[in-house]
Amino acid sequence: MREQASTSLAQPHARHEGTAITKHSLSVILPAYNVGIVLVPEHRGKGYGVEAQELLAEYLFSVYPIMRVEASTDITNRAELRALEKAGFTREGVLRKAQWRNGDWHDLVVYSKLRGE
Repeated sequence: MREQASTSLAQPHARHEGTAITKHSLSVILPAYNVGIVLVPEHRGKGYGVEAQELLAEYLFSVYPIMRVEASTDITNRAELRALEKAGFTREGVLRKAQWRNGDWHDLVVYSKLRGE
């Protein structure tokens, strides 16, 4: 997902007897990075995921003129849900049935971290 800043021009595109029949708007898509990590099993549960996501977000904000870093994970991945929150990411919502994996649709939880957080 990317943050979208919309500016509605609200100017008529076509007129019929002085009444606007269409309008147009301008949307500017602002860049954001969506990050994800994979830890090998023997290194899980030691805080490396939290540290990696903190450092990755810090790096992206220091190098790129972005406002947000995003991450998403399966709703059943409790370890990653906790790691993202410990790394300072904020839960934004659930994308229902957004991922096809292992022969079934799964919900994804979306997180973000904003510049300055």
